[in-house]
Amino acid sequence: MTSADLHTATGAYVLHALPPAERNEFERHLAVCEACAQEVREFSATAERLGLAVAEPPPAETKARVLQAINSVRQESPQVAARGGARWWSRSLSRFTLAACVAAAAAFGGVAVWQHQAAQDARSRAHRAEERAAQLSAVFTAPDAKVTKGRLKDGASGTVVVSRARDKAVFLASGLPALPEDKVYQLWFDDGGTMRSAGVMGGAGGTRSALLEGRVDRASGMGITVEPDGGSAQPTSAPIGLLAFPA
Repeated sequence: MTSADLHTATGAYVLHALPPAERNEFERHLAVCEACAQEVREFSATAERLGLAVAEPPPAETKARVLQAINSVRQESPQVAARGGARWWSRSLSRFTLAACVAAAAAFGGVAVWQHQAAQDARSRAHRAEERAAQLSAVFTAPDAKVTKGRLKDGASGTVVVSRARDKAVFLASGLPALPEDKVYQLWFDDGGTMRSAGVMGGAGGTRSALLEGRVDRASGMGITVEPDGGSAQPTSAPIGLLAFPA
């Protein structure tokens, strides 16, 4: 790997996409290059968030539903002497137990359905995360991938990775401030001074990554602005950062 290759291999390294020999060479490079080491830390934090499964607690009303269903089953008094002794008590107890089980099953049947749906949702989210990670990796590991770094407002930093062959670009940011709930970060392609929407990122801030939506085409760079929730057709605020695409 050339020196330039080493500096552009951070994304591929984090996603375990480097062959063993190149991985070993890059790890030796990391020991002496703080800029790449910092980028690896930032990319690793982003990749970790992409891979995390989302755990969901059971509905808050579950306990109340179960208790309400059980309480609706009336337990009869034993009355052992009046109704035939232990034999009647056994039959009565069996009826009560069965009724309680039916009530509990009715309550927990809804929980089982909810758990199945939650599992399906979690699988769908994991699948989307895998697809997104694969899309990012395709740009990071493209033979013609080139990187530009720059500073954003409020101390944040931005990195854009461009593959002209794949006609795609990835934006990574570190240190973004959190936005109000009604605001989002919006990305833009700079088509010779005309801004073209490239998608939105949530306003949670911190370390973020995004595959720019649409083709790079002849764009000379990209920008990022703060926009109302849902995004805007055209920028409505001054950019917090502009990054030129590498030639």
